[in-house]
Amino acid sequence: MVVIVNAIIHSFSQSIAIHWHFLYSAFSTGYDNPPLCDRLKNHTTPSCHVSIMKSLYGRDLITTQDWSVEELEKALDLSFEMKANRYDHPLNNSLDRRTFFMFFFNPSVRTRQSFEAAATELGGHAQFLEPKSMRLKTAKSAGETIEDAAQVMSRYAVGLGIRILETALEYYGQGDEILRQYAENATIPIVSMAHDKFHPCQGLADVMGYRMHAGKNLKGKKIVQVWGKGALVRSWCSVQESILINSRLGMDVTLAHPPGYDLDPEVIKWCEQNAETADGSFEVVHDLEEGYKDADIVYSRNWMTAGFYDDMIKHGVDEAKKKEIGIAAKYDDWIANKEWMSHTNDAFFTHCGPVDRNAEVTDEVCDGPKSIVYDVAENRLHVQKAIMALTMGKQ
Repeated sequence: MVVIVNAIIHSFSQSIAIHWHFLYSAFSTGYDNPPLCDRLKNHTTPSCHVSIMKSLYGRDLITTQDWSVEELEKALDLSFEMKANRYDHPLNNSLDRRTFFMFFFNPSVRTRQSFEAAATELGGHAQFLEPKSMRLKTAKSAGETIEDAAQVMSRYAVGLGIRILETALEYYGQGDEILRQYAENATIPIVSMAHDKFHPCQGLADVMGYRMHAGKNLKGKKIVQVWGKGALVRSWCSVQESILINSRLGMDVTLAHPPGYDLDPEVIKWCEQNAETADGSFEVVHDLEEGYKDADIVYSRNWMTAGFYDDMIKHGVDEAKKKEIGIAAKYDDWIANKEWMSHTNDAFFTHCGPVDRNAEVTDEVCDGPKSIVYDVAENRLHVQKAIMALTMGKQ
């Protein structure tokens, strides 16, 4: 009996040693500050990973502005871990036999793919939902209220992601209101998969990409968030999330766009406050040369004017988009090309995708050696795994 007990103790000790050796040696990504698991070396038991998960367990993620900088850093650190140890991370079973609901009011290219892959790689299942297959109450039809739907979904799943953009809404801000209504009534985390105001998963994936290529310490580096011409009439969500998270993390953020493409005034105010708190800078310019000058990162993206919502209600989606395309066509110079990139500090080029090629950016720049577009796209997977493990993973 004594021999058996000693063998069990020895086996358990070896298991713990192997587990921690794995955690401490996980990184070979060039991430130049100690990652999360490296900073856990002073802990003597594996419970430190659990304590980090508990601090964010059950939290909604509607915008990165709702999380503290420390919480964002935890998510980013774990994202790098997930990337470095994609198929054998200790948390890869954190959604074992658990379901994540994906509620799509609007379609997507990479959001569904990345969230389904993320749930699978965490041992869970992502279930696709859309309004036309559900009986939900609207202004025009009877059905289940948000209050009831949120509570029932909470009985089935461990988390709910919602994607809802302008063409599914009647006014700007309604999507944010709907997410917060679900959050108020659900007992599971609500995650924005992009809505009219914000896109937190994209914002975190962007930052992860910058740190992969420009180093972890981005303070003092300039990012220009520049409007690009195009015919896709894009939402504000990715752009607003970008300027919010980068101003919070201390980058020098320049928002460049033609007159008439102003973003949400409240978001602009938050960016100014973020920059002051983080000892960075935030400015809005309408001149391309000023915007591109000495930039370290260029993020070119089309977005619509503030008049889109009114035009959509009055004249329909197709007519509203047609008008937006006509306005955008006046600004032919607003494209990320080799000439404008020559004004930068040998900047990296990024885009959240899908890219409107030869409108927002030329093929030469998008496919060039300084483009990090595909790395950022991949990062959506790792970031979403981290968010799901932290907010809804088994404890």
